[in-house]
Amino acid sequence: MAKDKVKKSKARKPFEIGDLSILPGNRQTVDLPISLLYDHTPMTLTAHVVHGHRPGPRLFVCAAVHGDELNGVEIIRRLIQQSRLSHLRGTLIAVPIVNVYGFIGNTRYLPDRRDLNRSFPGSITGSLASQLAHVFMGEVVGRCTHGIDLHTGAIHRTNFPQVRGDLSNPEVEDLAKAFSAPIILNAAFRDGSLRKSAMELDVPILVYEAGEALRLDEASIQVGLKGIMRVMQTLGMLGTRPPRPSRIGPVVASSSYWVRAPEGGIVRSTLASGARIAAGQILGGIADPYGSREVEITAQDAGVLIGKTNLPVVYQGDGLFHIARVSDAKVAQQAVEQFRDEFDSSEDTDPLDQD
Repeated sequence: MAKDKVKKSKARKPFEIGDLSILPGNRQTVDLPISLLYDHTPMTLTAHVVHGHRPGPRLFVCAAVHGDELNGVEIIRRLIQQSRLSHLRGTLIAVPIVNVYGFIGNTRYLPDRRDLNRSFPGSITGSLASQLAHVFMGEVVGRCTHGIDLHTGAIHRTNFPQVRGDLSNPEVEDLAKAFSAPIILNAAFRDGSLRKSAMELDVPILVYEAGEALRLDEASIQVGLKGIMRVMQTLGMLGTRPPRPSRIGPVVASSSYWVRAPEGGIVRSTLASGARIAAGQILGGIADPYGSREVEITAQDAGVLIGKTNLPVVYQGDGLFHIARVSDAKVAQQAVEQFRDEFDSSEDTDPLDQD
């Protein structure tokens, strides 16, 4: 009898979320109420919780904070199907669609045109965006020790696979390197962002950016899935063996800048995402439709092209090329080439076999 009491006292506690209590070794999909639509249809924030038998970190992985950013939704769908989660240490909270309103409407925003990623930490009495942010912070972020937020470029813009974070935080830097996207960007906090609000709760968070809104990109999806699994392995959630390091490893960028259109017109450029950029390099040109005028577009500093517009028709001031500043562009180019080689050679392999 005494031994039974000792065993029970050491047993892991259930994970509490919403009005549910999930026992160790179980997984469950949870619907957290948000609001009602005009016709009284209930809207919920849906999370899939995997509560491991053994203690460990509590990680949330979320996507579609901007409702039209779809790569993360597919990444999380594949993540929660991984067989290794049956041996999970700690707890995983997977939220594939945070902004369900934007997701349904194929839009970045909520119905009131607010940007959810400028509405954190939210308020129970605020706007719809603020209330959704409040629920997510209280029910998900506040229950976790770490987080990964999945994004893409905006509509008509493509982001090269990259991880962003506050690299002054050693733990964030270690996890960013473990993720092993080709580029790590040291990014400042933005007021109202999920990343800033999470860090204010001492929850280290990575942001993964890859691909374009309203599109699924297989390379971006595979890199994201592998990256999350590597982070989980680094945290000890998937065993104690550290992930295998890359031959070259990701390149850290201290900052980035946008090259904007000096005037309106039609853009011509052959640059691909991930291209090595030299200071003063001609990136392309903007011409009028009549062939009477053309303006060259040049880079300010050396670096790597991590984002670009996909629209050939632009207004003056539109962002055309997003360039990450790196200390050694040659090393950065090697990392990009390695990423492409590894993706080409592993398209049909299990992401869990890569570590």
